[in-house]
Amino acid sequence: MWSGPRNLSTAMMYAFGNRADCAVWDEPFYAPYLKATDADHPMKDTIISAHETDPQIVAQRCLDTIPAQKTHFYMKHMPHHMIDDFPLDWAKDCINIHLIRHPARVIASYATKRDEMMLQDIGFRQQAAVYDKIGGLVVDSADIRADPEGMLRKLCDAIHLPFDPAMLSWPAEPRKTDGVWAAHWYNAVHQSTGFAGPEGPLPNVKAQHKDILAQSLPLYESLQTQKL
Repeated sequence: MWSGPRNLSTAMMYAFGNRADCAVWDEPFYAPYLKATDADHPMKDTIISAHETDPQIVAQRCLDTIPAQKTHFYMKHMPHHMIDDFPLDWAKDCINIHLIRHPARVIASYATKRDEMMLQDIGFRQQAAVYDKIGGLVVDSADIRADPEGMLRKLCDAIHLPFDPAMLSWPAEPRKTDGVWAAHWYNAVHQSTGFAGPEGPLPNVKAQHKDILAQSLPLYESLQTQKL
């Protein structure tokens, strides 16, 4: 599952992780990305210390034996973590799904967690590039929130995976499979027990973020034309 930040991506990971047949992995390339770029992210040093930082090792693990003898392996990937020299060929052996969300909502949500923001931080350009390289299915988070069971059934059918009602709810608590960064980013989803309802009107984007919105919107709209 490829998704920029603030895209319903953690809730989707919890939904699949609540299946008895599915192992999950939270943002495998985040620590390699921080190590390689020295990007000033919250908890950077802690993330680098706690997780594997070699992108080649991470890529190999993406195709290794599925943890805990599960049948399926759900990997939550951020496209902006895949910088130019990181391996991507492993993804061709996976089912690739691209989770998208309107950039106005992404920008407004991201701004509550991090003071500084650039286009590269929210992943629209990188997600379009990953989609161009490996293809896959596209799902809009707005459609999932509007009809969680209907859209998850549709998605499961598209990837030939039997729907499991366990995907619709989960305990309100952190997960052992969370990345260490969950302490900063996941407070809302840790209080949730399922998908929130439909979102309201688009939020206003601050003046300093208008250019990011203008650059992101065509990329989002292009991917949206391919959605399930």
